[in-house]
Amino acid sequence: MAHTENIAPVEELKVQAKRLRERLRDAGVQLSHSAALELLAHQHGVKDWNTLHAMAGNRMRLRVGDRVEGAYLGQPFTAEIRGMTLLGDGAHRRVTLHFDKPVDVVQFDSFSAFRQRVTGEVGWDGRSTRHTSDGEPQLVVRPA
Repeated sequence: MAHTENIAPVEELKVQAKRLRERLRDAGVQLSHSAALELLAHQHGVKDWNTLHAMAGNRMRLRVGDRVEGAYLGQPFTAEIRGMTLLGDGAHRRVTLHFDKPVDVVQFDSFSAFRQRVTGEVGWDGRSTRHTSDGEPQLVVRPA
């Protein structure tokens, strides 16, 4: 069974199926779009396109320019997305955020280090796979 946090939104899955169909056509294999969607579903470890579509339907959509909120290194923030790149595995995005107010990324009373722009990697659920020493995700992003 596929992990739902690693499934792209439906729109991206359809683009993947189109690319798959084109590559197979170039290799001499004719395939309908619906057959490509079914094949893509099997590649994600589910029985059919309807199942994959349902699993992907709840994925968070984020775009450059969107207003977001969340936590960075345990500190709450509001921000604007300034950059986004889909990473090669398709399960993660690199997101550049510009915080409305700088965030202190140091938790010591005697020292501070403020950041206003950060870049992090998040899954389709908006949570980073990297964690702080207390087990919390380094970055959590959600629509504001």
